[in-house]
Amino acid sequence: MESSKKKDSPLDRLDNLFLDFGRIMAWANGLLILVIVLQVLLRYGFNNGLVVLEEIEWHLYSLALMFGLSYAVVKNSHIRVDLISNRFPEKVRHWIEVLGTLFLMLPFTVAIIIHGYQFFLDSWIHSERSVAPMGLPWRWAIKAVIPISFVFFGTAIFLRMTRSLLFLFGNRHGNQ
Repeated sequence: MESSKKKDSPLDRLDNLFLDFGRIMAWANGLLILVIVLQVLLRYGFNNGLVVLEEIEWHLYSLALMFGLSYAVVKNSHIRVDLISNRFPEKVRHWIEVLGTLFLMLPFTVAIIIHGYQFFLDSWIHSERSVAPMGLPWRWAIKAVIPISFVFFGTAIFLRMTRSLLFLFGNRHGNQ
């Protein structure tokens, strides 16, 4: 007996992985709000703000923003020039997606991964920590987010390009 449930393609499974991870990282925004409120209360209510809370704020913001990039690509909620591209036929839009990914997005992403990795590695080798008194140690940990998040981002845009190629040369639905 064959199941009536549609089987997810490998592209769908990867998209779902990025969506799930993006939802988890979105909780960093909730934590960020709590940390900001706590810092404001301490600073203005008790005249005693904490440097560590300020640094945690930008760490949480970085997590949500950087990992949110791949989520935005999968959800197609990133910034585009839809005002212009919506006037083109669907096939032309897919060609623009493929060419834009190949010649603009992937080279940019690879450059960020390479340089971001070196940025992280230098920080890790030198055991970089905050220069602020009572600041956070392990500055390399937040710097590691740059290349890791751009691997996610690059994979998400590659999947998007693959769906466009499948539309142009194969399955018209962009699935396997």
